[in-house]
Amino acid sequence: MTLSREQKYRKLDQATPEELEQLREQVAHCPWRQSFHIQPPYGLLNDPNGFAFYDGEYHLFYQWFPLGTFHGMKYWYHTKSKDLARWENIGIGIEPGDPQDSHGAYSGSGIVKDGELYLMYTGNTRNEAWVRLPYQNLAVMSRDGSIAKRSKPVITAVPDGYTEHFRDPKVWRADGKYYCVIGAQRTNGTGCAVLYQSQDLLTWSFLGEISTQLNDFGYMWECPDYFELDQQGVLLFCPQGLSPKGDSFQNVYQSGYVVGKPLDVRTGRLDHEPFRELDRGFDFYAPQTTAAPDGRRILVAWMGLPDIGYPTDRHGWAHCLTLPRELKLRDGKIIQRPVKELEKLRKDEVTAQAVLRSETKSFTGLQGTNYELVCEFSEADAERFGIEFRAGSTERTALTYDRNAKKIILDRSLSGQTIESEYGSERRCSLDAETIKFQLFVDASSVEIFVNDGEEVFTSRIFPSEDSTQIRFFAHGGSAACRASLWRI
Repeated sequence: MTLSREQKYRKLDQATPEELEQLREQVAHCPWRQSFHIQPPYGLLNDPNGFAFYDGEYHLFYQWFPLGTFHGMKYWYHTKSKDLARWENIGIGIEPGDPQDSHGAYSGSGIVKDGELYLMYTGNTRNEAWVRLPYQNLAVMSRDGSIAKRSKPVITAVPDGYTEHFRDPKVWRADGKYYCVIGAQRTNGTGCAVLYQSQDLLTWSFLGEISTQLNDFGYMWECPDYFELDQQGVLLFCPQGLSPKGDSFQNVYQSGYVVGKPLDVRTGRLDHEPFRELDRGFDFYAPQTTAAPDGRRILVAWMGLPDIGYPTDRHGWAHCLTLPRELKLRDGKIIQRPVKELEKLRKDEVTAQAVLRSETKSFTGLQGTNYELVCEFSEADAERFGIEFRAGSTERTALTYDRNAKKIILDRSLSGQTIESEYGSERRCSLDAETIKFQLFVDASSVEIFVNDGEEVFTSRIFPSEDSTQIRFFAHGGSAACRASLWRI
């Protein structure tokens, strides 16, 4: 469907009360509304923004286009939490429409300074010839929750050598100075990230490009995020334009990281190991991290991707955010685990155990649509073993360990309503281990799977029928011991 500029760049106050009521009505009758994930009240959600701990609470914003399930005029929508488990909707945080963000408040980040939360974001604008002019802007939130935008951008121009694809500032503080990394595209059509420095968040100096070993790695790097973990430098980013390679790079756009020596801000040099994907599933993009008060590095991402049609579109809303994850480094690899605070959501534990011998089994009480499931397989000589969940007479989502190939396989070909994607219905990754532990967070229309305590993660949307509630444990071509615990959420 071709959309006019007027459709894409409508503001919320241009909608009639009847139109908004119709949207709410559509959403209210959707069978796939989530129970414990952040989701929009209606309209489209995408990138998480401004993630920060401020004044005793975690504040998290997300990109929001309220008047459709396509990417239109973007607002920042504000949520907050005291514990990373239960989130409160606050409402619009940043409203676009001023000269510095006339066509949308695009992605950015948050940092606390002088008792206030500074939000730095890209303002999307277009001139009369419809040429994009990106500005990097500031808004400031006070302790009373009010947010005021500065009337002038803090970075007004794109440096020479880069195109108008120049966005998503992520800010941090080190050695008494502020730095921000911005995703960019060179004029030769390749992606990269650039670095700025400031004493006060108001006046910024361009330091140049971050020097990596990835000089021709996609055509644009979105949503960069730099931080240090265990004295190592970590650069997260989303390279667009990578071709599939084996089991890797199977989505329309990718999301991953490099790890190495800490970034040398004087030279921009980042010595690093090869690029790794953060998530092996179908629906993961635009991750953003923050530091918790206890020093943990916490990540949240958009559970979705651009340019794909989802079944909720016809119900007036699209997408959600992932659950918060704690990041650790092990041998140069990021390990992701659900934050411990999510245990507060657990209710009514049910357990089961059995030795599966070339069979499929279900257990009383292990079923549902919203739950956390931890399942461990050991002492296996079976060729394949695993779980089918959100299963019914014709539907199932299958999670399998192929012991001969030493691969984890997630198959959503029979998961329910079809997702409009040309990128297949199966995701795989290699894993060589004697014991396989799956930790699943299953919601009405999603699953987040942590394998062997976060060594690998698969994040995916699924759209099964409400009566597809069964969980089946299986072993084929031999036996496997299985222990499982389920908590309702």
